[in-house]
Amino acid sequence: MSFKVKFWGVRGSIATPSPKHIAFGGNTSCVDVSCGGRRLIFDAGTGIRNLGHWLWRKNVRDAHILFSHTHWDHINGFPFFSPAFHGEGSFTIMAGHVGEIGGIKQIMAGQMANPTFPVPLDAMRGTLHFEDFNAGDSFQLHDNITVRTTMLNHPAGATGYRVEFRGKSMCYVTDTEHIPGKPDENVLALIEGADLVVYDSTYTDAEFPGKVGWGHSTWQEGVRLAKAANVKMLAIFHHDPDHEDGFMEALEAEARATWSGAIVARENMRINLL
Repeated sequence: MSFKVKFWGVRGSIATPSPKHIAFGGNTSCVDVSCGGRRLIFDAGTGIRNLGHWLWRKNVRDAHILFSHTHWDHINGFPFFSPAFHGEGSFTIMAGHVGEIGGIKQIMAGQMANPTFPVPLDAMRGTLHFEDFNAGDSFQLHDNITVRTTMLNHPAGATGYRVEFRGKSMCYVTDTEHIPGKPDENVLALIEGADLVVYDSTYTDAEFPGKVGWGHSTWQEGVRLAKAANVKMLAIFHHDPDHEDGFMEALEAEARATWSGAIVARENMRINLL
């Protein structure tokens, strides 16, 4: 009955397939959470392509896919999620911020429609269930997994998640913008006492003033929130595409020196909570 988190895509905004993005990874957001073998997939950035191949090899045929939001870097891997094209696959696809604008099914179908993509959503022969909820809702999955959500501060909205399983908890909090000097009460309430928080750390505090309104936060704000909420571990996530390996290595060293609970998410990193 393990509780495991694996990062398949950690980059923000756009994939960065270059030699200068090898150490931390260039695929966009996708995090796989296994709760006693039940799979929860957060976001479908380009990282979900490799995850899909891996799940099929491991004979995993069903999962929940939960979206933080539907900007391109968080959905553009979905048309390449191979298990959804197999008849044996069964996936529940959920979002908490798009019900009033047509719902998550319409958005995913639109992404895969002409003239922007040649393979329609209907070509996915797996069983796909689409469910909309309101950010702030809580719900149960598979009887023993509790999911709590909150609204995040991002253009057009985004949803933060907390997963609780067998006394442990992890939070997925991206994409969100903070207000300097004013901790986000929604985020603090969601992450209180969590064992792991995956947090939008696109920028540094020094970069942030030039990025106000873009909908992202900093690793330093993540540390401040984590310490205030008694979080055990913070995973710095959603790396800026311009932050190459050398920059990220220096950032990692500074973050670790600032707070021992901080780590920097890398592709294929796995964290065992149970």
